Amino acid sequence: MPTSMGPADPILEKDRPAKLRDDRDARQSRPTPSSGLRLLAVCFMSFTNALSDTAPSALIPTLEKQYDTTSALLYLLFVANALGFITGAIFLEGITECLGRARTFALGQLLAVAGYLPIAFVAPFPIFMLSFFVTGFGLSLSLALGNVFCGSLRDGTPALGAMHGTYGLGACVGPLLAVSFASTEWPRYYVLMIGLTVVGGVIGPCAFWDYEEDATVPADDDAEPKHDLQGMFTDESTQIVMRGAFFMFAYRVVEVSISTSAMSKPIGSSTLLFWLGVAVARWLLSTTSRRLDERKLVYVVVVGAAASQILVWLVPGMDGNTAALTTGLLLGPVYPCAAAVFMRSIGSQEQVGGMGVISAFGSSGGAAAPFTAGLLAQLVGPVVAHPIAVTLLGVMVSCWYGLPKKPKRIE
Repeated sequence: MPTSMGPADPILEKDRPAKLRDDRDARQSRPTPSSGLRLLAVCFMSFTNALSDTAPSALIPTLEKQYDTTSALLYLLFVANALGFITGAIFLEGITECLGRARTFALGQLLAVAGYLPIAFVAPFPIFMLSFFVTGFGLSLSLALGNVFCGSLRDGTPALGAMHGTYGLGACVGPLLAVSFASTEWPRYYVLMIGLTVVGGVIGPCAFWDYEEDATVPADDDAEPKHDLQGMFTDESTQIVMRGAFFMFAYRVVEVSISTSAMSKPIGSSTLLFWLGVAVARWLLSTTSRRLDERKLVYVVVVGAAASQILVWLVPGMDGNTAALTTGLLLGPVYPCAAAVFMRSIGSQEQVGGMGVISAFGSSGGAAAPFTAGLLAQLVGPVVAHPIAVTLLGVMVSCWYGLPKKPKRIE
C-alpha cells in the first residue's frame, strides 16, 4: 500500500505480509470517517495547551504583586511545569496500555483542570507552584498522543502542521488574553482555561473512543512486554529517541527564548508577530509538505533562523518586528517536520513511548526557557536571547545530522 511517507513506502510494501505490526500501522494510516474529528480534537487541545504555556510569562509582573515575591522565585513555576512534562513521559506508556487512548486523553485533561483550579482560586504559594507540575503532567499526555496520532496518518506531516499551527495561533492569543485579564482579575484567565480544558476533556475521549477497535490486529505472540522506560526501546530506537529529545528540547528553548525576549517590547508587536509567523508557516506546511523533503527543509530553516538571529544580534538598529516575523516563519516548520521524521524512524511498537519522551523533553525545554532566559535577561538584558538561540540552533543541526536516513524496522 503506497503512502505519501516517502522512502518508507518500498520497505513497508515489501515487509507488510510478514509483519502484523505493519498491518496495524497501515490500517491506522487509512482515512476513516472519524479521522477528521480526531484531528479537530487534537488541534483544539493543542490550542488550549498554547494558552496554558504562554500565559505565565505575561502574568509574571502581576503575580509578583499578588504573592509579594520576586520574579526570580516565580520563574521556578516553569521548572515545576518542566518536571511535570518529563514525569508524564515516564508514565505515558503504562497509562496508555492500561487505559487506552480515549481514557488517557481524558486523564490528561482532568489533571490539567486539577492544576488550574488552585491557580484560579489563588492558592498559597507552595500549592500554586505544585499546580504547574500537575498541569505539565496532564498536558504531556495529550501532547504526546496527539503527535503520535497525527504522525501515524497517511498525510502525517500536514496533520502535524495543522496541529502545531493551531498551537501557534494559541500562542498568539494567550499573552494578549493574559494581559487583558491581568488588568482586571487575573484568576479569571484560569477559570477560562478550566472551561476550555473541560471541553477538550469531552471531545478528545469521544473522538478517540473506538480508536483501538479501528487499529485492532492479532497480537504478536513473540513480543515481550515492556514495563519500564528503558525497556520500551531497542538500541537503535533509543539513539533516535535521545537525539529527538535533545533536538526538541533545544528547539523549544530557542522558540520560547525568542518570544520571551520579544515581550520586553509591547505585547502585540514582536511577540505577536513571532508566533503569527510560526502559525502561518505551519499552516502552509500542512498544504505543501507533500512536495517537500522534511530532512532538507529542517536544515535550511534552522540555518536561516540562525542567520536571522546573528543579524539581529550584531546589526544595530535592525527592525525587531521584521526580525521576529522572519524568525517565526523560519522556525515554524521545524516541529511538525521533525516529529514526522522521528515517527517514521521509531519502531511501530515504540512510537507512543518514544514520542512521549521526545514531546516531553520539547515541552520541558519550552517550560524551562523562561526561567533561564528570564534570569539571564535580568542580568544582561534581552539581547542574551540571541547568542543562546544561535548556540542551540547549532545543537539542533548536530542532533539532526546523526539521524539514520531510513526508517527503523522491527523484525
